[in-house]
Amino acid sequence: MGKGDTGPGINPYSKLEISYHYICAMRVFKDLDELPVFINSVVTIGTFDGVHVGHQKLIERIKQLSEQTDGESILVTFHPHPRIVINPEDKTLRLLNTIDDKIALLEQYGVDNLVIVPFSRAFSEQSAEDYIAKFLVKNFHPKYIVIGYDHKYGKNRSGDYKLLEKMKQQYGYEMEEISKETLDDIGISSTKIRTALSDGDIKLANELLGHNYTLSGTVVRGLQNGRKLGFPTANIQVNDEFKLIPKTGIYVVYVYCEGKKYGGMLSIGFNPTFEGKEQTIEVNILDFNKDIYGENLTLEFVDFIRNEKKFESIDALVEEIKNDERVTRGIISNTLGEK
Repeated sequence: MGKGDTGPGINPYSKLEISYHYICAMRVFKDLDELPVFINSVVTIGTFDGVHVGHQKLIERIKQLSEQTDGESILVTFHPHPRIVINPEDKTLRLLNTIDDKIALLEQYGVDNLVIVPFSRAFSEQSAEDYIAKFLVKNFHPKYIVIGYDHKYGKNRSGDYKLLEKMKQQYGYEMEEISKETLDDIGISSTKIRTALSDGDIKLANELLGHNYTLSGTVVRGLQNGRKLGFPTANIQVNDEFKLIPKTGIYVVYVYCEGKKYGGMLSIGFNPTFEGKEQTIEVNILDFNKDIYGENLTLEFVDFIRNEKKFESIDALVEEIKNDERVTRGIISNTLGEK
């Protein structure tokens, strides 16, 4: 499976092109021992799964405050996700972002500094007072801490906004509370996005995200049924078990491969016409003919075409795939025209 010399090309106005093809000035830190001395920092903390429109409002606020104080914005997040560490037996967690997705999106939205804290049980068991003194103040020297009224931290989640407020004079920072309305909007949006993706409502999910949903993985060898049908596909192995996979069906996608962007039609499902038993993720990249086994692809979801179904014959399946291709090319052409 691979590429030819031509394709839809990279749209210079695509948001995700900025994420994947443009290096911006955001600094990324994954080790607390390697942090610089921050000046007039404006700090916010959270998981920021999805980096959706609600999160983007919060990011804009810390950027505004950092500009007002001639300082720098710092977004602190955690990896692995705290639920994975605290409740390792719980396999129900599904995330909108891998850590690489999150880095790319936060670059796009203009955060000055991203600090990815290695989350552990030891970190979760420090006292609330130590969390403030030895984690927040020592590492970030905050001018402002922007945080929600319901943010909990420290052992047994005993710390809250009131404790941060109580200790602000001792440590010389100011507090700004994220309103309940904003937090509720963020929570509702996250739930709605997950539901929309599980329902195949890509347009709604993308609207709530403020960017197109993406899925990344490595190209591995599959059964090569697509090649036999005249529509060779790259079989994608998603490398993060907690990444949310949208519902089974056929999708219009953009495919980022080797620094280039192509149109594609994606199948998520069980290949019922071939009596498949395991779910596969397979993408036919338009105008593309090259061996890319072992390469990493990023799929950007554009639209949902149809549900997966079992066909009575291979010929009937091929005719349906031809129609899927016509629909895909039409949507890709219209989408490029709108950019």
